[in-house]
Amino acid sequence: MNEANEQLVQAAIAAAHNAYAPYSNFHVGAALLLDNGEVVTGANFENASYGMTLCAETVAIAKANSDGQMRRIVAIAVAGGPRSAEGGAVIGADPISPCGRCRQVIKEVADEVAIDLPVHCAHASGYETYLLSELLPHGFGPASLKS
Repeated sequence: MNEANEQLVQAAIAAAHNAYAPYSNFHVGAALLLDNGEVVTGANFENASYGMTLCAETVAIAKANSDGQMRRIVAIAVAGGPRSAEGGAVIGADPISPCGRCRQVIKEVADEVAIDLPVHCAHASGYETYLLSELLPHGFGPASLKS
């Protein structure tokens, strides 16, 4: 395991503790690695109107974008699970991966930065790394809009 990737996964796990998930009790954190070594994090933010819920990955990407840093993203890590009775987010035995909507948002970033972004998906004994193209084969992106 790469030390930088491990630190990114740990940042995602820490971010999961900040999730607001009173309805699903499923706390997710995301961490983005920028090309200068900085890390931007996000946590899911649920809403009683379920469709208004914001996923951790989209929160982190929007945060990076609002700071003018979106085009510097070079990797992403995702971690999460149900909150334990003690109040901490639990990382499950199986890797957690971005939902379909988040994969599409990540695709937009990947196309902007022109790289196949690595996505590190945490689980209890470490993490698995996938390229976005593996998680979203034949994805719809900006190039799809050109005739």
